[in-house]
Amino acid sequence: MSPFHRYLAEEIAVDHAEGIISRREALRRLSLLGLNAAAASALLAACAPGGGEGRAAAPGRPAPGAGRATPGPATPVPTQDITFPGPQGRTLQGAWAPARQPRGAVLVIHENRGLTDHIRSVAGRFAGSGYSALAVDLLSEEGGTRSFRDPAQATAALGKVPQERFVADMKAGIDELTRRVPGGEVGAVGFCFGGGMVWLLLASGEPRLSAAVPFYGPLPEHADFSGAKAAVLAIYAELDARVNATREAARAALERAGLPYEIVTYPGVNHAFFNDTGPRYDAAAAAQAYRRVLDWFARYLG
Repeated sequence: MSPFHRYLAEEIAVDHAEGIISRREALRRLSLLGLNAAAASALLAACAPGGGEGRAAAPGRPAPGAGRATPGPATPVPTQDITFPGPQGRTLQGAWAPARQPRGAVLVIHENRGLTDHIRSVAGRFAGSGYSALAVDLLSEEGGTRSFRDPAQATAALGKVPQERFVADMKAGIDELTRRVPGGEVGAVGFCFGGGMVWLLLASGEPRLSAAVPFYGPLPEHADFSGAKAAVLAIYAELDARVNATREAARAALERAGLPYEIVTYPGVNHAFFNDTGPRYDAAAAAQAYRRVLDWFARYLG
């Protein structure tokens, strides 16, 4: 099991442990990722508090904060579905949000459910704040996120993609941004799985990024950022012990590479606290984080 595949499986197990999904649903999702019943049960037991069972999810219960937009200083820009050239003659999909007078450009990288409406809204917020944004669909080769009726199947499909393809598709996204915003500095921001993708893009030595913001993203093994040039704002959540376990390794890798960086851990919040459609959303922390990201982009993207 690759590190990112393991990360996807652990996310499911933690959702079960915290009562977000039932055991039955967790086992179903883990089976889609290719885990047999014994391996899935062992993972659920390992991630449960005290080694016991997670709480059953309350059926029909709305997610706290669902439907509330993360505050921003400007009106979001509606996104446009676009296609653009990918590597090896492939066509990639994305959501494009042009700023009226762009101060720079931002590649937005989605969570483990693919290019959702939430991620489209994030791209729109950045455009409304002056940064033209492209949210790339890393499931483009599979027909795009919208081709999956079951979000768990989208997650499983991401688990089968080689990391090299992710890197190539993200680089193609940067190609498209430089074409649409010529002369503008380029940044990248990603959330959860997408945060891990931002770290992976940095580890690829991509030199065109001037700023990078991974939100609670898993660090690739043996991360080496020596070829990168980006200023990195790494955002973590205090209660997100699983991802926080790699925080000091990220700091060490950033130090070795000599990159400008800041690591911020928001107190009292959990993984995915920025997602206003999810059960761990925290409006105050999300608003603070968004302002900090905009300050970072103003400093390094213009």
